[in-house]
Amino acid sequence: MKNDHRLYYAYSDYLKKKYGEKVYKLPVNLPVSCPNRTGGKNGCDFCAGCGTGFEAMSSTVPVREQLEATRLRIGSRYHAHKFIAYFQNYTNTFLPLPDFKRYMEEAAGVTGIAAISISTRPDCVRRDYLDVLADILERDKLDITIELGLQTVNYHTLEDIGRGHGLAEFIDAVLMIREYGFSVCAHVILNLPGDDRRDCTETARVLSALRVDTVKIHSLYIAKNTRLCEAYENGTIALCPKEEYLERLIDFLENLSPDIAVERLFSRVPEKDAVFSNWGRSWWALKDELTAQMTAGGNYQGRRFHYLGGAALDQLQGA
Repeated sequence: MKNDHRLYYAYSDYLKKKYGEKVYKLPVNLPVSCPNRTGGKNGCDFCAGCGTGFEAMSSTVPVREQLEATRLRIGSRYHAHKFIAYFQNYTNTFLPLPDFKRYMEEAAGVTGIAAISISTRPDCVRRDYLDVLADILERDKLDITIELGLQTVNYHTLEDIGRGHGLAEFIDAVLMIREYGFSVCAHVILNLPGDDRRDCTETARVLSALRVDTVKIHSLYIAKNTRLCEAYENGTIALCPKEEYLERLIDFLENLSPDIAVERLFSRVPEKDAVFSNWGRSWWALKDELTAQMTAGGNYQGRRFHYLGGAALDQLQGA
């Protein structure tokens, strides 16, 4: 149903509704890697060796120390009282189970932590790891979110970018996580080489059918020293123009269930680390442009969300 007061369901609104106040993520780095970087594999085409933990402290710093230092800084700056321990970089379930349990329990014991969010891959979700989180949920009464890197439902594109998993693994992970009552966040990239607007639409539809809780949307940036960077500089791939990305983003949002909160719309990466990012624009300038375009066009999240629940049977009404 259309909500005249919002173009999309912002993650900040989702958190405020859930906790009654603003809640901030505290990034944590663990000494982990990725299964797609082992056994001679070099990771996804777009992934730099340093991962994505740009704002986090070194993984050599103990988890409690990372969280407490960041909590004091963020809490003082924004007068915040509740926080999410965000295990962001690489694949945070790709480590021995005893180590995973120790890190999670250490985070749960930090003052002010209301939730734990774990970023991982769909092919690194297993029940014994989820059991550890279930114990924390029951004992410490903390919310648990699993963030899964899907990127696209186009399994041809997933193979082309060396993702190392397909769509089936993502569906399996979501269904497994759902059994435990944890929240699910899906990461997607809307301008991967090989994808078109229809792929963006179908990605929104699949996420809606699976009833994920939140989605983090990325505009593709090309990090230095990656296979994608080499292809970009050699001219063997082409990226869609900014105008088309905005159209893809609007298509995605209009097909996305209005109950799914949107955590991000564009990538945020230090300029020094990328050869291409956001068409040379800041993410907030792009957000302003998107807002203006959606407002002028009458677009809003869920506008075309009418395809589930046996929608074709609606044709029988009045027949």
